[in-house]
Amino acid sequence: MPTEHSLEFDDKRYLWHPFTQQQDWEAEPQLVITDADGCYLIDQEGKRYLDGVSSLWANLHGHRHPLINAAITQQLDKVAHTTMLGLTHPKAIELGKRLIELAPGRLSRVFYSDTGAAAMEIALKQAFQYWQQSNQPQRTYFLSITNAYHGDTVGAMSIGGMEIYRHAYTSLFFPTITVDSTVPCTCGNQPSCTDCHMPCLDELERVLARHGHELAGVVIEPLFQGAGGIRIYPRGYTRAVWEMTKRHGALFIVDEVATGFGRTGTMFACEHEGIEPDIMGLAKGITGGYLPLAATLATEEIYQAFLGPGRTFYHGHTYTGNPLACAAALANLDIFVQEQTLHRLQPRIEQLTQGLEQLRAFPLVADIRQYGFVAGIELAQQKDLQRPFPAEKKVGSLVIKEARRRGVILRPLSDVLVLMPPLAISEQELALLIQVTGEAIQSVAEKLADE
Repeated sequence: MPTEHSLEFDDKRYLWHPFTQQQDWEAEPQLVITDADGCYLIDQEGKRYLDGVSSLWANLHGHRHPLINAAITQQLDKVAHTTMLGLTHPKAIELGKRLIELAPGRLSRVFYSDTGAAAMEIALKQAFQYWQQSNQPQRTYFLSITNAYHGDTVGAMSIGGMEIYRHAYTSLFFPTITVDSTVPCTCGNQPSCTDCHMPCLDELERVLARHGHELAGVVIEPLFQGAGGIRIYPRGYTRAVWEMTKRHGALFIVDEVATGFGRTGTMFACEHEGIEPDIMGLAKGITGGYLPLAATLATEEIYQAFLGPGRTFYHGHTYTGNPLACAAALANLDIFVQEQTLHRLQPRIEQLTQGLEQLRAFPLVADIRQYGFVAGIELAQQKDLQRPFPAEKKVGSLVIKEARRRGVILRPLSDVLVLMPPLAISEQELALLIQVTGEAIQSVAEKLADE
């Protein structure tokens, strides 16, 4: 037990952690991180831990990167915060221009916020209000994909599909249209669309045929579902959904909160399949993992529908477009250019692919899913996806505790181990991450066999 009035003691006395059963948290020893260096986090005892999940998928170039540190420091000497209600400032303007230059398709306007959930909430409100002001038949519903996750605000949860996060709040949600992956496959995309965990494209077309005229937008995480368990779509799936959406006249809204800023090997996931979204939500890696910032990008057509009396978009946050966060984001984008981040990432993606192949033979490893520099390792009994572990065993948590003892920080999604290290991780550090992950899985497998 922590000593009285130690940092850990006071944490357990006063704080409430996200996505955490506090009873379990209070019963177990916890790390207090006080420092960081490159791809490592350092606890109050001075022990170093490889940051295998980029501090929740956000850190790109390593901790304490000198260029981002300098950018924030320089901005501190000017102004730390100024509202964007009735004012503006250089860093928000410059960042908006840079984001639009990088963005796919016809996106032309940037609306700032501070979290991925807020970025998606804004996307929904923009799409909903757009149809009210577009002089076209009203569209009021959103279509989302089974098992999706778009954040924890009420609107984002309404279009989400993960019941563990939703069930306590369902009476708060607005009605949506979802496409179910359990419908038997007829599209030939896979032997069964349940194998790829995505709704059958034929079923999606049938739903769009019935409801397309009332859809304000179709919302999707491009290429893979992140918090849903790193579920990888079949090649061309996201583009097929985009093309269907276009045919039915709805807005195509992409959630690139987790997939953006290099995670898939390109700056944005949409680039892989030539997709041109109408609205795109960004967050996480936008500041290189330094400060809270998010952005919702929209086309000029959508923006123009909000011009004129009675058409104001009534949404905003106190820290919208915070100058420190915008300065960090600009430095983040500079590093991509100066350090050739995407080019240097390609060998690490291949190294990750090869390392994951070695883990397939390990006990408990039932499936491994990877896209770019993102991977999910699903654990199950006797390597059989049809025989998941009982939830109360918390096998994923057991594995990350073993990894932590070996100096690596991981975080599971139930029994899916997520590997999403900083883009700047070295060859040696990535080898260590893969090695420790395997050792941790092996250790837990042996303990379970002894029970």
